[in-house]
Amino acid sequence: MALKFHPDKNPGNSEAEEKFKEAADAYGILSDPQKRAQYDQYGHAGMGGGFGGGGQHMNMDDIFSQFGDIFGGAFGGGGFGGGGGGGQRRVKGSNLRIKVKLNLEEIANGCTKKIKVFKLINSNDVTFDTCTTCGGNGQVRRVTNTILGQMATTSTCPKCHGAGKTIKNKPKDADENGQKRSEEILEINIPAGVGEGMTLNVAGKGNAGPYGGIPGDLLVQIEEEEHQELKRDGINLYYDLYINFADAAMGAPAEIPLVKGRAQIKIEPGTQSGKIVRLKGKGLKDVNGYGHGDLLVNINVWTPQKLNDEEKKLLEKLKQSPNFKPNPTGKDKSFFQKVKEMFQ
Repeated sequence: MALKFHPDKNPGNSEAEEKFKEAADAYGILSDPQKRAQYDQYGHAGMGGGFGGGGQHMNMDDIFSQFGDIFGGAFGGGGFGGGGGGGQRRVKGSNLRIKVKLNLEEIANGCTKKIKVFKLINSNDVTFDTCTTCGGNGQVRRVTNTILGQMATTSTCPKCHGAGKTIKNKPKDADENGQKRSEEILEINIPAGVGEGMTLNVAGKGNAGPYGGIPGDLLVQIEEEEHQELKRDGINLYYDLYINFADAAMGAPAEIPLVKGRAQIKIEPGTQSGKIVRLKGKGLKDVNGYGHGDLLVNINVWTPQKLNDEEKKLLEKLKQSPNFKPNPTGKDKSFFQKVKEMFQ
């Protein structure tokens, strides 16, 4: 696809340029095992809109360099638009990793987080010389004599790592690559429905690429704070509601916590322990945009563990009533039937 829609083969064709960007984005995901696993699990939405392979958020020179040495010297040189010297390429900076803790409300609705990162930037006071090993091409060519004749191979220059230049002068606070550490405050948009252990990729927010190269990415790992009342299972939420024997027998209203706020449900007279009430759509948003989960309320009838003499006498009298003898009917489903119906 990159060869087909290369800008040099399609001058002035904006549609081909977009296709070329898409190919760069796909290549950026497929060539990175972590990004590929993330895409396989969550799709484009799991990359967080702005968390993609990077093709839509880079200039064309950066996009072209995503393909590494795919093109070699094809279409007029290794740089974009036929410019640049041979195989000269821009070196990509290393990725940064951070962890972000989110509560259930932030996960349910999505949020913006301000974070502080310490990253490498290129010093402004660095001067460069043309690399003497590759002559500024970024590649070295070797000719080997074989039984079939001479064989020429090219590889990335080991001295300048493909940049085509080396550092001439640098300030004292810069390292051997002409870089120094700096603090930056970033705003990160977290999509709704992310989960524990999921990693979002923020393109271009990692360490700067040496010699004016492409910046690396910022990898944001999600950590979930445990909710005091609600438990999460995928996009569904669960809540254990405990009611007393009298409310179970006669019915009563009950208050249920939501991600934000509370809701009231009605306990029907004769409710048995283990009944599950489904609050449809009150769970979490699917990270791929496929609707919302449910809130499942598991009703538990609380059995008193301590009784005084008066209470014992009342229960002794009540248990003689035929209404207090267990008499399950077809409506009283077994535990396995309830679980089966939950996932139908």
